Amino acid sequence: MTFDPESFRRAMRAWTTGVAILLAAHEGESYGMTINSFTSLSLDPPLVTVVLKNDTRIFELVNRSRTFTVNILSDSQTEMAENLAGKLHGAERMSSLATQTLTSGASALTEGLAWLDCRVVHTYAAGVNTLFVAEVTSAHVRSTESPLVYHDREYHRLAK
Repeated sequence: MTFDPESFRRAMRAWTTGVAILLAAHEGESYGMTINSFTSLSLDPPLVTVVLKNDTRIFELVNRSRTFTVNILSDSQTEMAENLAGKLHGAERMSSLATQTLTSGASALTEGLAWLDCRVVHTYAAGVNTLFVAEVTSAHVRSTESPLVYHDREYHRLAK
């Protein structure tokens, strides 16, 4: 039996995830990208994982700096998610964001549900991607609004 990649893609569209923006910087260059490949791994020590495609700008920045922030989006931030998922590029992408500098020197969004300041502790090759395991060095919750979720290639709001 041969594997059908399109069947795999369709099956993964059935998986609903939260939406976040990953921000990274190195030697004066910063970039952000919408992600949904983000998972909590451990509470003690506090660890998270993200998966990044190896040929992306954000991968290079995280790989070099060994730091990043995960910014969890609210359901009012669909436009931001779309902009950083590919609608905007280069300097235009970053100029669309309101950020603050954390004590670690990393940038975090000034809006959204929460942010996590992360330091990479392990990397694992995974096909054309890399799995980054990072220790959360600080975290902040801004809001308890409804989260932005992604299902079947579209952004959604949770009904209450």
